Amino acid sequence: MKSIAQINEKIKKGKAVVVTAEEVIEIVKEKGYKQAYEYVDVVTTGTFGPMCSSGAFINFGHSNPPIRMQSIMLNDVPAYGGLAAVDTYIGATEVSTKRGMEYGGAHVIEDLIAGKDIKLHALSNGTDCYPNKEVLTTINKDNINQAYMFNPRNAYQNYPAATNSTNKTIYTYMGTLLPNYGNITYSTSGELSPLINDPYLRTIGLGT
Repeated sequence: MKSIAQINEKIKKGKAVVVTAEEVIEIVKEKGYKQAYEYVDVVTTGTFGPMCSSGAFINFGHSNPPIRMQSIMLNDVPAYGGLAAVDTYIGATEVSTKRGMEYGGAHVIEDLIAGKDIKLHALSNGTDCYPNKEVLTTINKDNINQAYMFNPRNAYQNYPAATNSTNKTIYTYMGTLLPNYGNITYSTSGELSPLINDPYLRTIGLGT
């Protein structure tokens, strides 16, 4: 049995066999479980399809004086303020108050990951322990405390792909669909999805 130390050493030497969760399925089919176990060192499992429930929790860190953020805007996109003092959740489908459908929560998350600066505007009623009533500043991935992306409905069954056969652009929960089959958007974990692998719920069962 391989130890974590042995695998880490192979990674340092550039000799580790690293495959995705999708790739390991084919390796097991070809080699069998035992040989696949001996051959593969690392399986990456960050394989999910972002969709309408996706979003990010962000902790900004405290201002001086401190503030209990209640109304929060990131690049003019509303974010949820009903968490801790300087925490927020920004949903991927939230739209900009100034740019509408052209820019929204998913773009904010993309810009944050890319290292771009994000305008933060937060308001508060103010309290004795959080006297500050407004913060207007710039954040990026290097000056915030934490950011975690979440995808609550990752194993959803009915969102494999969408396209548009009409002559006009349409806006849907699957994103912007260009006319005349100009693009296809997809949101699924594919062959890793337990619901797609078990469409008749023979193993999963309702409520599991």
